[in-house]
Amino acid sequence: MEQEPILNEHNKEEFPPSHTAEHLLNQTMIRMFGCERSRNAHIERKKSKISYIIDHKPDRKEEKEIERRMNELIAEDLPVTFEFVSRAELTEESTAAGGRFAGVSLERLPEDASETIRLVRIGDYDVCPCIGKHVRSTAQIGRFEMLGTNWDEEKHSFRVRFKVVQ
Repeated sequence: MEQEPILNEHNKEEFPPSHTAEHLLNQTMIRMFGCERSRNAHIERKKSKISYIIDHKPDRKEEKEIERRMNELIAEDLPVTFEFVSRAELTEESTAAGGRFAGVSLERLPEDASETIRLVRIGDYDVCPCIGKHVRSTAQIGRFEMLGTNWDEEKHSFRVRFKVVQ
């Protein structure tokens, strides 16, 4: 009998559809704007907000494109899968472009993170370390609705407010 890997304790109770949408939105922003994953997210059942540091204020056309891409990804019904790997497997080579774990970064893990890392993969679209709860496939997210945005010119911070409607 295979033993379940020991992971860090998790201190949140996510709403899986919104949390999975967060993963999709992070990758969508990376692809559209060349930014990093968000470092400032508040993901809830009724309304979520998430911020990105990007080089310009997105115009209405770009905002509509974010929403369009999100709903397209959801409609693709991409599988959400998990993979357990050791930190040792996540080398510079394996996380570089073209590597088995391309794009995976451990820099945001807590210092006391376990030796075993759970990677969450959404189809071939996104992969990142995460111990939260997720849906089994993107179609279970529902519809992504962008509620509004804010732009902080000084910080180049773009905040997206959204909800998922099931």
